[in-house]
Amino acid sequence: MPAPPWDGSSHWDGRPERFRPSPTFTLVAPVVVSLLVQVPAAIGIAAWQHAGWSAGFAQVALAAAGALALLASRRAPGPTVAVVSALALLDVLFAPDVGPPYVALAFAIVLGVARGALAWSVVSVVTAWVAALALGAALGLSWHPFRIALTTALLAACFGLGAFVRTRRERAAAFRAEAARRRQTAEERERVRIARELHDVIGHALSQINVQASVGLHLMDRDPDQARTALEHIKSTSKTALEEVRSVLGVIRGDAEAPLAPLAELAELPRLAAGLATPGFEVELIDRLDEPPGRAVQFAAYRIVQEALTNVVRHARATRAVVTVERLGDELMLTVDDDGAGMQGAPEGSGILGMRERAALLGGSVELGRSPRGGARVTARLPWGATA
Repeated sequence: MPAPPWDGSSHWDGRPERFRPSPTFTLVAPVVVSLLVQVPAAIGIAAWQHAGWSAGFAQVALAAAGALALLASRRAPGPTVAVVSALALLDVLFAPDVGPPYVALAFAIVLGVARGALAWSVVSVVTAWVAALALGAALGLSWHPFRIALTTALLAACFGLGAFVRTRRERAAAFRAEAARRRQTAEERERVRIARELHDVIGHALSQINVQASVGLHLMDRDPDQARTALEHIKSTSKTALEEVRSVLGVIRGDAEAPLAPLAELAELPRLAAGLATPGFEVELIDRLDEPPGRAVQFAAYRIVQEALTNVVRHARATRAVVTVERLGDELMLTVDDDGAGMQGAPEGSGILGMRERAALLGGSVELGRSPRGGARVTARLPWGATA
Protein backbone atom coordinates (compact mmCIF):
# COMPACT_ATOMS: atom_id res chain seq x y z
CA MET A 1 0.00 0.00 0.00
CA PRO A 2 1.45 3.43 -0.87
CA ALA A 3 2.41 5.73 1.93
CA PRO A 4 -0.25 8.30 2.89
CA PRO A 5 0.22 11.94 1.87
CA TRP A 6 2.29 13.96 4.26
CA ASP A 7 0.39 16.42 6.40
CA GLY A 8 1.23 20.02 7.17
CA SER A 9 3.44 19.13 10.13
CA SER A 10 5.84 17.36 7.77
CA HIS A 11 5.93 20.39 5.51
CA TRP A 12 5.10 18.53 2.34
CA ASP A 13 3.66 21.01 -0.14
CA GLY A 14 1.89 18.52 -2.37
CA ARG A 15 4.46 18.52 -5.18
CA PRO A 16 6.75 15.56 -5.85
CA GLU A 17 10.24 15.76 -4.40
CA ARG A 18 9.81 19.27 -3.01
CA PHE A 19 9.87 20.25 0.64
CA ARG A 20 9.20 23.45 2.51
CA PRO A 21 11.53 24.41 5.38
CA SER A 22 9.93 24.37 8.79
CA PRO A 23 8.75 27.67 10.35
CA THR A 24 11.36 27.30 13.08
CA PHE A 25 14.13 26.99 10.51
CA THR A 26 13.02 30.06 8.54
CA LEU A 27 12.92 32.07 11.79
CA VAL A 28 16.20 30.93 13.35
CA ALA A 29 18.46 30.46 10.32
CA PRO A 30 18.75 34.18 9.40
CA VAL A 31 19.50 35.02 13.04
CA VAL A 32 22.23 32.39 13.30
CA VAL A 33 23.84 33.34 9.97
CA SER A 34 23.82 37.04 10.89
CA LEU A 35 25.35 36.35 14.29
CA LEU A 36 28.07 34.14 12.81
CA VAL A 37 28.99 36.74 10.19
CA GLN A 38 28.70 39.97 12.17
CA VAL A 39 29.63 39.24 15.79
CA PRO A 40 32.99 37.42 15.32
CA ALA A 41 33.96 40.04 12.73
CA ALA A 42 33.10 42.87 15.13
CA ILE A 43 35.17 41.24 17.90
CA GLY A 44 38.11 40.66 15.58
CA ILE A 45 38.08 44.19 14.15
CA ALA A 46 37.85 45.72 17.64
CA ALA A 47 40.85 43.70 18.77
CA TRP A 48 42.81 44.43 15.58
CA GLN A 49 42.28 48.20 15.85
CA HIS A 50 42.94 48.19 19.63
CA ALA A 51 39.59 49.84 20.29
CA GLY A 52 38.73 50.58 23.88
CA TRP A 53 36.37 48.46 25.89
CA SER A 54 33.46 50.84 25.42
CA ALA A 55 33.98 51.20 21.66
CA GLY A 56 34.53 47.48 21.21
CA PHE A 57 31.45 46.63 23.25
CA ALA A 58 29.35 49.08 21.18
CA GLN A 59 30.54 47.47 17.93
CA VAL A 60 29.71 43.97 19.13
CA ALA A 61 26.35 45.14 20.55
CA LEU A 62 25.36 46.69 17.20
CA ALA A 63 26.37 43.50 15.38
CA ALA A 64 24.37 41.28 17.76
CA ALA A 65 21.34 43.57 18.05
CA GLY A 66 20.61 43.53 14.31
CA ALA A 67 20.74 39.74 14.19
CA LEU A 68 18.58 39.26 17.29
CA ALA A 69 16.02 41.76 16.02
CA LEU A 70 15.23 39.29 13.22
CA LEU A 71 13.46 37.10 15.79
CA ALA A 72 10.50 39.49 15.53
CA SER A 73 10.30 39.31 11.75
CA ARG A 74 7.47 36.76 11.71
CA ARG A 75 5.07 38.68 13.93
CA ALA A 76 6.13 42.19 12.94
CA PRO A 77 8.06 42.11 9.64
CA GLY A 78 7.62 45.82 8.91
CA PRO A 79 8.84 47.19 12.26
CA THR A 80 11.68 44.66 12.16
CA VAL A 81 12.94 46.17 8.90
CA ALA A 82 12.75 49.65 10.46
CA VAL A 83 14.70 48.59 13.57
CA VAL A 84 17.39 46.71 11.63
CA SER A 85 17.70 49.64 9.17
CA ALA A 86 18.31 52.00 12.09
CA LEU A 87 20.93 49.67 13.59
CA ALA A 88 22.59 49.31 10.18
CA LEU A 89 22.71 53.11 9.93
CA LEU A 90 24.46 53.34 13.29
CA ASP A 91 26.89 50.61 12.24
CA VAL A 92 27.76 52.45 9.02
CA LEU A 93 28.28 55.80 10.75
CA PHE A 94 30.13 54.81 13.90
CA ALA A 95 31.73 51.41 13.37
CA PRO A 96 35.16 51.18 11.69
CA ASP A 97 35.04 51.47 7.92
CA VAL A 98 36.21 47.90 7.46
CA GLY A 99 34.55 44.56 8.00
CA PRO A 100 31.75 42.43 6.58
CA PRO A 101 28.43 43.92 5.42
CA TYR A 102 25.51 44.19 7.79
CA VAL A 103 23.81 41.02 6.50
CA ALA A 104 20.98 41.29 9.03
CA LEU A 105 19.58 44.13 6.93
CA ALA A 106 19.52 41.92 3.83
CA PHE A 107 17.60 39.23 5.70
CA ALA A 108 15.21 41.80 7.17
CA ILE A 109 14.42 43.21 3.70
CA VAL A 110 13.86 39.81 2.11
CA LEU A 111 11.69 38.56 4.97
CA GLY A 112 9.75 41.82 5.20
CA VAL A 113 8.90 41.92 1.50
CA ALA A 114 8.13 38.19 1.42
CA ARG A 115 5.69 38.63 4.32
CA GLY A 116 3.86 41.56 2.76
CA ALA A 117 5.52 44.52 4.50
CA LEU A 118 6.70 46.14 1.25
CA ALA A 119 5.76 49.72 2.22
CA TRP A 120 7.50 49.43 5.60
CA SER A 121 10.60 48.02 3.94
CA VAL A 122 10.86 50.65 1.21
CA VAL A 123 10.32 53.60 3.57
CA SER A 124 12.68 52.25 6.24
CA VAL A 125 15.55 51.32 3.90
CA VAL A 126 15.31 54.44 1.72
CA THR A 127 15.19 56.68 4.79
CA ALA A 128 18.17 54.94 6.40
CA TRP A 129 20.23 55.01 3.17
CA VAL A 130 19.54 58.70 2.49
CA ALA A 131 20.33 59.50 6.13
CA ALA A 132 23.59 57.52 5.86
CA LEU A 133 24.68 59.52 2.80
CA ALA A 134 23.73 62.84 4.34
CA LEU A 135 25.11 62.20 7.83
CA GLY A 136 28.21 60.52 6.42
CA ALA A 137 29.04 63.65 4.50
CA ALA A 138 28.37 65.78 7.60
CA LEU A 139 30.67 63.59 9.70
CA GLY A 140 33.43 63.75 7.09
CA LEU A 141 33.13 60.14 5.96
CA SER A 142 34.31 59.65 2.41
CA TRP A 143 32.80 56.78 0.42
CA HIS A 144 33.79 55.90 -3.09
CA PRO A 145 30.98 56.38 -5.65
CA PHE A 146 31.40 52.76 -6.76
CA ARG A 147 30.77 51.59 -3.18
CA ILE A 148 27.63 53.74 -3.01
CA ALA A 149 26.37 52.37 -6.34
CA LEU A 150 27.18 48.78 -5.35
CA THR A 151 25.43 49.12 -1.99
CA THR A 152 22.35 50.61 -3.69
CA ALA A 153 22.30 47.76 -6.21
CA LEU A 154 22.59 45.16 -3.44
CA LEU A 155 19.73 46.73 -1.51
CA ALA A 156 17.60 46.68 -4.67
CA ALA A 157 18.55 43.04 -5.22
CA CYS A 158 17.31 42.23 -1.72
CA PHE A 159 13.95 43.76 -2.59
CA GLY A 160 13.85 41.71 -5.80
CA LEU A 161 14.67 38.51 -3.92
CA GLY A 162 11.97 39.22 -1.37
CA ALA A 163 9.40 39.78 -4.14
CA PHE A 164 10.46 36.51 -5.76
CA VAL A 165 10.07 34.62 -2.48
CA ARG A 166 6.64 36.17 -1.91
CA THR A 167 5.49 35.19 -5.40
CA ARG A 168 6.65 31.62 -4.89
CA ARG A 169 4.89 31.43 -1.52
CA GLU A 170 1.64 32.74 -3.03
CA ARG A 171 1.85 30.22 -5.84
CA ALA A 172 2.56 27.40 -3.40
CA ALA A 173 -0.37 28.47 -1.23
CA ALA A 174 -2.64 28.60 -4.28
CA PHE A 175 -1.42 25.15 -5.33
CA ARG A 176 -2.14 23.69 -1.89
CA ALA A 177 -5.57 25.33 -1.79
CA GLU A 178 -6.41 23.92 -5.22
CA ALA A 179 -5.17 20.47 -4.18
CA ALA A 180 -7.30 20.65 -1.02
CA ARG A 181 -10.31 21.75 -3.07
CA ARG A 182 -9.83 18.84 -5.46
CA ARG A 183 -9.49 16.39 -2.59
CA GLN A 184 -12.67 17.74 -1.03
CA THR A 185 -14.52 17.54 -4.34
CA ALA A 186 -13.35 13.96 -4.86
CA GLU A 187 -14.42 13.05 -1.32
CA GLU A 188 -17.83 14.64 -1.86
CA ARG A 189 -18.28 12.73 -5.11
CA GLU A 190 -17.32 9.51 -3.35
CA ARG A 191 -19.76 10.19 -0.50
CA VAL A 192 -22.55 10.82 -2.99
CA ARG A 193 -21.67 7.63 -4.88
CA ILE A 194 -21.65 5.55 -1.68
CA ALA A 195 -24.92 7.10 -0.50
CA ARG A 196 -26.48 6.34 -3.89
CA GLU A 197 -25.30 2.72 -3.76
CA LEU A 198 -26.58 2.20 -0.21
CA HIS A 199 -29.91 3.79 -1.08
CA ASP A 200 -30.40 1.59 -4.13
CA VAL A 201 -29.30 -1.61 -2.40
CA ILE A 202 -31.02 -1.18 0.94
CA GLY A 203 -34.11 0.62 -0.36
CA HIS A 204 -34.83 -1.96 -3.02
CA ALA A 205 -34.09 -4.91 -0.73
CA LEU A 206 -36.36 -3.65 2.06
CA SER A 207 -39.16 -2.91 -0.41
CA GLN A 208 -38.86 -6.36 -1.93
CA ILE A 209 -38.70 -8.05 1.46
CA ASN A 210 -41.75 -6.09 2.61
CA VAL A 211 -43.74 -7.13 -0.45
CA GLN A 212 -42.79 -10.77 -0.21
CA ALA A 213 -43.39 -10.84 3.55
CA SER A 214 -46.89 -9.47 2.99
CA VAL A 215 -47.50 -12.16 0.39
CA GLY A 216 -46.22 -14.86 2.70
CA LEU A 217 -48.41 -13.75 5.59
CA HIS A 218 -51.45 -13.49 3.33
CA LEU A 219 -50.99 -16.95 1.81
CA MET A 220 -49.61 -18.73 4.86
CA ASP A 221 -52.81 -20.74 5.39
CA ARG A 222 -54.42 -20.78 1.93
CA ASP A 223 -51.37 -21.53 -0.25
CA PRO A 224 -48.37 -22.77 1.75
CA ASP A 225 -46.36 -23.42 -1.41
CA GLN A 226 -46.72 -19.81 -2.56
CA ALA A 227 -45.84 -18.63 0.94
CA ARG A 228 -42.75 -20.81 0.87
CA THR A 229 -41.77 -19.24 -2.47
CA ALA A 230 -42.16 -15.77 -0.93
CA LEU A 231 -39.91 -16.76 1.96
CA GLU A 232 -37.33 -18.07 -0.48
CA HIS A 233 -37.42 -14.73 -2.28
CA ILE A 234 -36.91 -12.96 1.04
CA LYS A 235 -33.93 -15.17 1.82
CA SER A 236 -32.37 -14.60 -1.61
CA THR A 237 -32.98 -10.85 -1.54
CA SER A 238 -31.58 -10.39 1.95
CA LYS A 239 -28.48 -12.45 1.08
CA THR A 240 -27.79 -10.42 -2.06
CA ALA A 241 -28.38 -7.13 -0.25
CA LEU A 242 -26.05 -8.18 2.56
CA GLU A 243 -23.29 -9.00 0.07
CA GLU A 244 -23.67 -5.67 -1.70
CA VAL A 245 -23.72 -3.70 1.55
CA ARG A 246 -20.58 -5.52 2.70
CA SER A 247 -18.99 -4.60 -0.62
CA VAL A 248 -19.81 -0.90 -0.16
CA LEU A 249 -18.62 -0.93 3.46
CA GLY A 250 -15.41 -2.61 2.35
CA VAL A 251 -14.78 0.28 -0.04
CA ILE A 252 -15.40 2.77 2.76
CA ARG A 253 -12.93 1.00 5.05
CA GLY A 254 -10.40 0.69 2.25
CA ASP A 255 -10.27 -3.06 2.86
CA ALA A 256 -8.65 -4.59 -0.22
CA GLU A 257 -9.88 -8.04 0.84
CA ALA A 258 -13.50 -7.00 1.37
CA PRO A 259 -15.90 -9.46 -0.30
CA LEU A 260 -17.33 -7.97 -3.47
CA ALA A 261 -20.86 -8.75 -4.60
CA PRO A 262 -21.26 -9.59 -8.28
CA LEU A 263 -21.64 -6.45 -10.37
CA ALA A 264 -25.26 -5.84 -11.35
CA GLU A 265 -25.77 -6.58 -15.05
CA LEU A 266 -28.65 -6.63 -17.50
CA ALA A 267 -28.55 -10.43 -17.33
CA GLU A 268 -29.77 -10.09 -13.73
CA LEU A 269 -32.99 -8.29 -14.74
CA PRO A 270 -35.04 -11.53 -14.89
CA ARG A 271 -34.02 -12.31 -11.31
CA LEU A 272 -34.94 -8.76 -10.31
CA ALA A 273 -38.36 -9.06 -11.97
CA ALA A 274 -39.01 -12.45 -10.38
CA GLY A 275 -38.14 -11.11 -6.94
CA LEU A 276 -40.80 -8.41 -7.18
CA ALA A 277 -43.56 -10.59 -8.61
CA THR A 278 -46.53 -11.32 -6.35
CA PRO A 279 -50.01 -12.74 -6.95
CA GLY A 280 -51.27 -9.18 -7.36
CA PHE A 281 -48.32 -7.72 -9.27
CA GLU A 282 -46.25 -8.98 -12.17
CA VAL A 283 -43.26 -7.62 -14.04
CA GLU A 284 -42.80 -8.29 -17.74
CA LEU A 285 -39.33 -7.97 -19.25
CA ILE A 286 -38.93 -7.24 -22.97
CA ASP A 287 -35.29 -7.65 -24.00
CA ARG A 288 -34.55 -6.63 -27.59
CA LEU A 289 -30.77 -6.59 -27.34
CA ASP A 290 -28.61 -8.72 -29.58
CA GLU A 291 -25.57 -8.06 -27.41
CA PRO A 292 -25.06 -6.25 -24.11
CA PRO A 293 -23.28 -2.88 -23.78
CA GLY A 294 -20.22 -2.27 -21.59
CA ARG A 295 -20.15 -3.06 -17.88
CA ALA A 296 -20.52 0.56 -16.78
CA VAL A 297 -23.64 1.04 -18.90
CA GLN A 298 -25.08 -2.28 -17.74
CA PHE A 299 -24.52 -1.37 -14.09
CA ALA A 300 -26.21 2.01 -14.44
CA ALA A 301 -29.08 0.51 -16.45
CA TYR A 302 -29.67 -2.20 -13.85
CA ARG A 303 -29.73 0.30 -10.99
CA ILE A 304 -32.11 2.61 -12.88
CA VAL A 305 -34.55 -0.25 -13.58
CA GLN A 306 -34.20 -1.41 -9.97
CA GLU A 307 -35.06 2.02 -8.59
CA ALA A 308 -37.92 2.53 -11.06
CA LEU A 309 -39.53 -0.80 -10.12
CA THR A 310 -39.00 -0.10 -6.42
CA ASN A 311 -40.91 3.17 -6.82
CA VAL A 312 -43.70 1.37 -8.67
CA VAL A 313 -44.03 -1.13 -5.83
CA ARG A 314 -43.97 1.60 -3.19
CA HIS A 315 -46.20 4.23 -4.72
CA ALA A 316 -48.00 3.18 -7.91
CA ARG A 317 -50.50 0.59 -6.60
CA ALA A 318 -50.02 -1.12 -9.96
CA THR A 319 -50.83 -4.65 -11.03
CA ARG A 320 -48.35 -4.78 -13.88
CA ALA A 321 -45.06 -3.21 -14.92
CA VAL A 322 -43.29 -3.64 -18.25
CA VAL A 323 -39.54 -3.15 -18.64
CA THR A 324 -38.25 -2.71 -22.18
CA VAL A 325 -34.55 -2.83 -23.00
CA GLU A 326 -33.40 -2.02 -26.54
CA ARG A 327 -30.71 -0.35 -28.57
CA LEU A 328 -31.53 2.73 -30.62
CA GLY A 329 -28.53 3.85 -32.65
CA ASP A 330 -25.69 4.58 -30.27
CA GLU A 331 -27.91 4.56 -27.19
CA LEU A 332 -29.25 1.99 -24.79
CA MET A 333 -32.90 2.84 -24.16
CA LEU A 334 -34.81 1.65 -21.10
CA THR A 335 -38.50 2.18 -20.44
CA VAL A 336 -40.42 1.15 -17.34
CA ASP A 337 -44.20 1.44 -17.63
CA ASP A 338 -46.86 0.65 -15.05
CA ASP A 339 -50.66 0.59 -15.04
CA GLY A 340 -51.19 2.08 -11.63
CA ALA A 341 -51.30 5.58 -10.20
CA GLY A 342 -47.75 6.14 -11.41
CA MET A 343 -45.42 8.05 -9.17
CA GLN A 344 -47.75 10.93 -8.43
CA GLY A 345 -47.38 10.24 -4.75
CA ALA A 346 -43.60 10.01 -4.97
CA PRO A 347 -41.78 13.35 -4.96
CA GLU A 348 -38.49 13.54 -6.81
CA GLY A 349 -36.45 12.50 -3.84
CA SER A 350 -33.14 10.70 -3.50
CA GLY A 351 -34.23 7.70 -5.57
CA ILE A 352 -35.20 9.62 -8.68
CA LEU A 353 -32.26 11.96 -8.15
CA GLY A 354 -30.01 8.89 -8.01
CA MET A 355 -31.37 7.65 -11.36
CA ARG A 356 -30.69 11.01 -12.96
CA GLU A 357 -27.18 11.14 -11.48
CA ARG A 358 -26.31 7.68 -12.73
CA ALA A 359 -27.40 8.56 -16.23
CA ALA A 360 -25.69 11.96 -16.18
CA LEU A 361 -22.38 10.43 -15.11
CA LEU A 362 -22.37 8.47 -18.38
CA GLY A 363 -23.65 11.35 -20.49
CA GLY A 364 -27.23 10.08 -20.60
CA SER A 365 -30.59 11.21 -19.26
CA VAL A 366 -33.67 10.02 -17.37
CA GLU A 367 -37.16 11.38 -18.08
CA LEU A 368 -40.39 10.85 -16.17
CA GLY A 369 -43.77 11.01 -17.90
CA ARG A 370 -47.19 9.48 -18.36
CA SER A 371 -47.37 5.88 -19.57
CA PRO A 372 -49.79 4.69 -22.27
CA ARG A 373 -50.73 1.99 -19.77
CA GLY A 374 -52.20 4.63 -17.46
CA GLY A 375 -49.43 4.90 -14.89
CA ALA A 376 -45.97 6.43 -15.05
CA ARG A 377 -43.19 5.93 -17.56
CA VAL A 378 -39.49 6.15 -16.77
CA THR A 379 -37.34 6.55 -19.87
CA ALA A 380 -33.56 6.29 -19.64
CA ARG A 381 -31.12 6.89 -22.48
CA LEU A 382 -27.51 5.87 -21.98
CA PRO A 383 -24.64 6.19 -24.48
CA TRP A 384 -23.87 2.67 -25.67
CA GLY A 385 -20.11 2.97 -25.47
CA ALA A 386 -19.89 5.06 -22.28
CA THR A 387 -17.37 4.14 -19.61
CA ALA A 388 -17.31 5.03 -15.92
